[in-house]
Amino acid sequence: MRLSPQQSLLIKRQAETVFGAGAKVRLFGSRTDDTARGGDIDLLVETQEPITDPVRRAAQLSAKLVMSLGEQRFDILVITPQTPLQPIHREAIEKGVLL
Repeated sequence: MRLSPQQSLLIKRQAETVFGAGAKVRLFGSRTDDTARGGDIDLLVETQEPITDPVRRAAQLSAKLVMSLGEQRFDILVITPQTPLQPIHREAIEKGVLL
């Protein structure tokens, strides 16, 4: 996984401030491959509670992460109990690394 322990902890904490204490965060995509270089930071945020406006909250999390970790590209997916799972969600759950 190409995130430091400090970066992982910061991402998790920021996700909890935006989505609540029960939010789970998974890193997926190229950043899970230690041999790769570069790439954006792909995150899947899972909540057990329904939330309003998940797109706005994902944008809030992205903004907080840019302010905390510097100018990087974050792709954030959100799944809640009411989210119909798409193939990308399933892949992120199966292959992602829980932070």
